[in-house]
Amino acid sequence: MEIALRPVEDSDLPVFHRQMTDPEAVRMAAFGPENPYDHEAFAAYWQRVRDSAHVLRTVLADGEVAGNAAVYGVAGEREVTYWIDRAHWGRGVATAALRALLAEVPERPLYARAAADNAASLRVLEKCGFRETARAQGYANGRGKEIEEVVLVLQG
Repeated sequence: MEIALRPVEDSDLPVFHRQMTDPEAVRMAAFGPENPYDHEAFAAYWQRVRDSAHVLRTVLADGEVAGNAAVYGVAGEREVTYWIDRAHWGRGVATAALRALLAEVPERPLYARAAADNAASLRVLEKCGFRETARAQGYANGRGKEIEEVVLVLQG
């Protein structure tokens, strides 16, 4: 499977909406838009993402929109994030996409956060060189409660 990144296009947003309203994916990711099921709130969320992301990419798997990946935040505190369509889970798409994003953004350190029980995402981050530095509690929109999250860092 060929994995590629490209800039986000307006036509990607309806696909992202479908991907980011999959109930299983919302629960697994835990941290996401406050109300992804509300179209107006989702559009506002994506406008904020597009305005604030340092690098924002659409993930393509064999030419199909498979998700998105981004680096956001202020220099020295930038974080990575990604969302991969559940149809592509377990196929190496997230790992390949994150590696491509990291190659595009050589700045270090970079940070990441994942729900402590999201073993698949933690595995992706570790394969890409991120190491756990802390545990924290954070409100997870996808679960409607505070949960434990793992904070990771990728050093130079």
